[in-house]
Amino acid sequence: MGLLNGFAAYGMWGLVPLFWPLLEPSGALEILAHRMVWSLGVVAVVLLVVRRWAWAVELVRQPRKLGLVAIAAATISVNWGVYIWAVNNDQVVEASLGYFINPLVTIAIGVLLLKERLRPVQWAAVGVGFAAVVVLAVGYGRPPWISLVLAFSFATYGLAKKKVNLGGLESLAAETAVQFLPALGFLLWLGSRGESTFGAEGAGHAALLAATGVVTALPLICFGAAAIRVPLSTLGLLQYLAPVFQFLLGVLYFREAMPSERWAGFALVWLALSMLTWDALRTSRRAARTLRAATSAPSTTITTGTESATRNADSRSADPASAPADAKP
Repeated sequence: MGLLNGFAAYGMWGLVPLFWPLLEPSGALEILAHRMVWSLGVVAVVLLVVRRWAWAVELVRQPRKLGLVAIAAATISVNWGVYIWAVNNDQVVEASLGYFINPLVTIAIGVLLLKERLRPVQWAAVGVGFAAVVVLAVGYGRPPWISLVLAFSFATYGLAKKKVNLGGLESLAAETAVQFLPALGFLLWLGSRGESTFGAEGAGHAALLAATGVVTALPLICFGAAAIRVPLSTLGLLQYLAPVFQFLLGVLYFREAMPSERWAGFALVWLALSMLTWDALRTSRRAARTLRAATSAPSTTITTGTESATRNADSRSADPASAPADAKP
């Protein structure tokens, strides 16, 4: 059941490019604002049903965490907005690239800001990823700015969430609470200018805009169910389903061009991710063996456990499962 929930979560995130074009003629900013407003409503209902509100009182009493929530809300707003614009402007393939290179950007942030140490394979993967960006820039005739904005905004969002340390639903509720008033104000402003499509395009269009809250919250609920039943290493591998589906949609359904330079760039990105995945799985197995050895040899438990913890800490930035999954496109 947990694995099915994982497939459902990443499958929905992977197929979401099929949904955003249904909201036209709404612009990206209007869709983004509706997503913020309706997501808060959906998540609030879910939290009310499961009666999980104690965290909100504790959060309000911690100004530092509130500031980090505001940063997370700002960065995920950029991420969501750029992704919606990209999909509705026939840039699905480039948008999928952003989530392919996100683990590499996360590693770079870990090294630069958190002073994390990389293993040789991780350094090699980062180098291959940088080469991929150069090749893609040549292929596009410009830097792949959509991919880079998506990757860096999501990595920054992940860093902020790591410091806040809230659960998926709670985190989304806090972030959309920060987004709510600006988003609602923007929608009211659009309405006052006669430029809002909510209601003007019929009841069906209004219902689709309201459904953005469900589209945001439902995969998160499935992911939460999977996270408590499925090993993190498995979730880390499932994470790649979303950009794979997005890439395939861009090429096969939306018929976006894929010249040879672009294929070469994507091949390098996939090579880098394969290196990271192999290294993460190898390190995980090594840590598991060390833990079993520590359990069977009580006299060495303290030393071995410390070494295992150090290895795990060193590998966190490369573990595909370490990235936040509750804010996918």
